[in-house]
Amino acid sequence: MNTSAAAAELAVQARQAAQASDGYWKGVFKRLSRDKLTMFCAFVLLCMALAILFAPWISPHDPYQGSMIRRLRPIGTEGYILGTDELGRDILTRLLHGGRLSWFMGILPVAMAFVIGTTLGVIAGFLGGKINMLIMRMTDVFYAFPSVLLAIAISGALGAGILNAIIALTMVFIPPIIRVAESVTTGVRNLDFVDAARASGASAFTIVRVHVLGNVLGPIFIYATSLISVCMILASGLSFLGLGTRPPEPEWGLMLNTLRTAIYVQPWVAVLPGVCIFMTSICFNLVSDGLRTAMDVKG
Repeated sequence: MNTSAAAAELAVQARQAAQASDGYWKGVFKRLSRDKLTMFCAFVLLCMALAILFAPWISPHDPYQGSMIRRLRPIGTEGYILGTDELGRDILTRLLHGGRLSWFMGILPVAMAFVIGTTLGVIAGFLGGKINMLIMRMTDVFYAFPSVLLAIAISGALGAGILNAIIALTMVFIPPIIRVAESVTTGVRNLDFVDAARASGASAFTIVRVHVLGNVLGPIFIYATSLISVCMILASGLSFLGLGTRPPEPEWGLMLNTLRTAIYVQPWVAVLPGVCIFMTSICFNLVSDGLRTAMDVKG
């Protein structure tokens, strides 16, 4: 009889916890829906994502086919809404196709850094002691260099190319995510529910998986989303310097590099890739700020 009562009590507690979690996320979505600026930026990002995803089907021309006869046509030219570049290639088509590489090089390194940095940061924060000191001191080494110089140095040492640029950007963003993950995990590991789980005989892996990750992944994820815009700018900078994407691949940073010689002839055409980078970066930043505010229960 006592066993049945205990099982029923556990079932009730589990149901209450699930309801509380559902209520929290409903509150997050409700607060997000009231934030018009965040929703507008999310809508812009969604439209851009759909445009670059379906670029092969909606782009009006071949992104690699050019013609010296129609080079540097102005915006509004018939058949070339956004003009042409220095080799006569359609700018709109190359922007659509270039967005694929720019978004890929902006999101993938952050995602990889999120997985690696969260793992190392949670281990350092939960175990503490010598392991914490070892991981955090290794992290501090990377903080001795500015992120831009570190990305250029690593990419230059590995050689130009998309893969090497992604590796360099991933290494740049792992240390800050480790620091955030270690900080929030340290604040959670001594809370009452974690102590209760230890007292019940749960293993360290079970405590981290069940009790710690659910409380630390939110802040780490929000911080990681704020790094996407920085990563996209750094990736474009590497391509601009010739350390990322190579010609004739369309990529916004590389397009800025190739169009810089035409800035005195067709300045509006030359700045279009920069406008795309700016719009994407600012939208990602504003969406990240909106998510942080919506997930802040005290706020």
